[in-house]
Amino acid sequence: MGREEYRTNDMLSSKWRDMNLKVRKFNGIYSQKWQTRRSGQSDAMIELESEDQYREEFNAPFTLKRIHQIWQPLPPIPVEYSDALGFGCAVLNGCNLYLFGGKDPLRGTTSRTVFYNARTNRWRKAPDMHRKRHFPGSCVINNCLYVAGGECEGTHRALRSAEVYDPNRRRWSFISDMNSAMVPFIGVVYNGKWFLKGAGDHREVLSEAYTPETNTWMSITDGMIAGWRNPSICINGKLYSLDCGDGCKIRVYEEETNSWRRCMDSKVHLGSSPALEAAAVVNLNGKLCIIRNNMSISLVDVSTPIETNPHLWENISGKGHIKTLFTNLWSTLAGRNGQKTHIVHCQVLVA
Repeated sequence: MGREEYRTNDMLSSKWRDMNLKVRKFNGIYSQKWQTRRSGQSDAMIELESEDQYREEFNAPFTLKRIHQIWQPLPPIPVEYSDALGFGCAVLNGCNLYLFGGKDPLRGTTSRTVFYNARTNRWRKAPDMHRKRHFPGSCVINNCLYVAGGECEGTHRALRSAEVYDPNRRRWSFISDMNSAMVPFIGVVYNGKWFLKGAGDHREVLSEAYTPETNTWMSITDGMIAGWRNPSICINGKLYSLDCGDGCKIRVYEEETNSWRRCMDSKVHLGSSPALEAAAVVNLNGKLCIIRNNMSISLVDVSTPIETNPHLWENISGKGHIKTLFTNLWSTLAGRNGQKTHIVHCQVLVA
């Protein structure tokens, strides 16, 4: 919660007012100790000293903790998604995490849509899509959710249809069909276009690009598609893709040569096991964030890709019970049981 929101929340109830007062007092102590920190003193040590001083000065316990770089639990996903497979995932308005479509054992392929609000910490229902689909491609352009292709149980065929959801109107609308039916397995927004690569009805590899301004699809066969691998992401106008299974190497696409080249290498290959496989890449505060199936992450400063940059490549590993907790959480999200994990979606929310 930002400090600018304290005054508004003070008016909600006496509990909010007391909590905000508590946080203000602690923040004042913490800020003073941080500015006068001793050499070699960690943030954790400063926090402990601040809590002790708070208890002494105000004769009250302090239970709010600052948590840095560890996974935190969220409310359970809706029960209808607990065993679902092939559902899509995207973020709108910065704080709303949408789940849509998918296939569950009871209802088969669905068109349902739900979303989690990071500010209220709750799941809510959203309007259903027009078409039932699982394993669709999806992206966000201008805060609108685009969904295309996938499969529908009963037809056993790939879909050509595509639709867009406007959160301001809370309405789904059809857009132009793709040129070919496709089950996408990779997609990215680059230069204002939505690129998709997937398998057709006969399992042939197909690639298309959608332009929102003209509502048109176009088949693509250039050098970008030929060397394009999953996962990939566009940051600051540049398209990046991982060049190794564990994410220890990164490639960038160059429009001038219509080809890919390796641009960064961590020099540390973590391994080839499924647990170390890079499952997703996201943009985290301008850095390329690599998330692996074992919940370890790497932050890469692609804005300054020089070896002298001390923060060029940072590896952060999951620890203790927090790692185990989120291993189980992601197993549920993936529709799997037991301890084996495979991350199917990863998104960044702004609370």
